[in-house]
Amino acid sequence: MADPLGGEADRLAAALTAGGPGGDVVSLQVADVTASGRVNLQLGDGSLLLEVACPDSYRNRAAGDWVAVRLSSVPVVLWRLGDDPATTEAADLKKAATEAAQDVQVVRAATYGTGTPTGSGWQPATAVFTRKVDGKLELYFQVADVSDPSPETPSVPTPRPVTVSPTDSGSWRNGRPDDYASTPVQGDWTDGGNRRGGWFYGSRITDACAGKTAAGMTVAFSRRAGAGVNAKRPLHLYLHSHASPPSGQLTLGDGPNDLLRLSAGAKGTAALPKSWVTALASGAAKGLAIYASGSADYMAVTGGQITITFS
Repeated sequence: MADPLGGEADRLAAALTAGGPGGDVVSLQVADVTASGRVNLQLGDGSLLLEVACPDSYRNRAAGDWVAVRLSSVPVVLWRLGDDPATTEAADLKKAATEAAQDVQVVRAATYGTGTPTGSGWQPATAVFTRKVDGKLELYFQVADVSDPSPETPSVPTPRPVTVSPTDSGSWRNGRPDDYASTPVQGDWTDGGNRRGGWFYGSRITDACAGKTAAGMTVAFSRRAGAGVNAKRPLHLYLHSHASPPSGQLTLGDGPNDLLRLSAGAKGTAALPKSWVTALASGAAKGLAIYASGSADYMAVTGGQITITFS
């Protein structure tokens, strides 16, 4: 069925595209979504428009989106080009509903009294057994005679994802903690020595994985604006074996893996390699670090929340 508002939208777009005091309307690609929820936009000459405001109707923003932008002294995104995100939102709602359903007990009613229950189908239980599986209570009633077959035992659901936040973070320079960096930093901007940054989790990761099989881990980072060049640069990510910040050098483990590239102010997530998932889940590795040499990939980074999925 035709969109009844399509004609009005086309006329609005034509009027905006005509330019005038409000600025021209052009199509630009989103380089990154920033921590504030705004977007960095890629210009044709390779430079970026940083922290461009977006309307609330622009949902599920992501790097790579094409958007209509009004260029003026204060650029603003007007709308996203392409398909409506309704299908994606429906899938997200279904996933959330499935996870919520795992909290629902399967017993329809629980009543008690001094006499026998009324109605048909009741069976006297000679013993009651209970256990906890995936944090949920299971009951088993032993009966003398099965007059009505028991329902099937539901399969144990896949454990829900768990998000683990760092217990601490920081930067190291010249073999010691860096008092001049408030967040993890990689590289060197002032010829004072290359920085390495780290995130520490104590036993939170291994505790979250205890008794479960970790299927995957993703980590979320945000790049601070005003540190290094504005363009996208890679995070050089490493493992480390420190449960808490060391007083001496932060020792790097396996790496680097350039899993994520961020422009100034941008946020993003990256899936960790399977070998890293195994090491973190078992405790063979304790946390994550970043390190770079020189100014090319210099940046300051916050975040470090790890989301763990299970099989």
